[in-house]
Amino acid sequence: MKNEFPDFVETSLIAAHPSWHSCLRQGVLAVSRAEPDYFSRLAERVFLPTGPRLFAAFSIPLSEVRYVLMGEGPYPREKSATGVCFMDGAVDALWEPGVGLSKSVNKATSLRNFMKMLLVAEGVLDLDNTKAAALVPVADNACLPGSTWIRTGAQLQHNLLHHGFLLLNASLVFRSDVKPIQDAKSWRPFLTVVLQELLRQQETNMHDSGSDGADRRVELILWGKMAEKMKQLPEANQFKSYISEHPYNLSFIRNQVMLDLFRRWHLLRAR
Repeated sequence: MKNEFPDFVETSLIAAHPSWHSCLRQGVLAVSRAEPDYFSRLAERVFLPTGPRLFAAFSIPLSEVRYVLMGEGPYPREKSATGVCFMDGAVDALWEPGVGLSKSVNKATSLRNFMKMLLVAEGVLDLDNTKAAALVPVADNACLPGSTWIRTGAQLQHNLLHHGFLLLNASLVFRSDVKPIQDAKSWRPFLTVVLQELLRQQETNMHDSGSDGADRRVELILWGKMAEKMKQLPEANQFKSYISEHPYNLSFIRNQVMLDLFRRWHLLRAR
């Protein structure tokens, strides 16, 4: 397969855990069968994420995946687009003392609203007051020595991965001259293969864990209309799913399904 596609497809596997490599190659092959010239056309122009980050979302072992958090597509900025959904590469510090959320978080609208939702779920932010001023005491506390809050975007990503999140997008690429929904459609065969592999792994996990098998089931968390279209796939309907609007909508902060779901993980707390 290595010679059938542009070099970037194979070299991008370096960012993925080896347990995913066979599945990812099969997924790429499925896209190529549906659109034989897709990857050659992709190679002709600049797309995001740049570098070998196309499959960066697959960094955790296949056997450890418990949740597939799916968004729409990469951030439309080179530094921000990491290949991992909602994790903005331009974000380092999450907080700014005396201000609240950092400037880089506020620029990443989806991440900003995600963090506000997590703070509401933690009970430290009032659902009826999530404006910047309400975040100042939280930020001040988070920046104190010995604080129990995480401080960086990298720590947030680490917490998500620790809980078995596969941070995936409906489209693995962003191109300024192509509508995101069009690229998402092109990647549908790839995602079908990924879901099929997760179903096989889930069966293995449940068989190995015996009576505790229910705890090994994979669940889907779908944010936004493009992600929700995954429910059109027969494979997706074999997973328990949680669906909400995309986090760039302010209403996401008060989505009760998301608040109840994410409350269990305490993702903003340092491990």
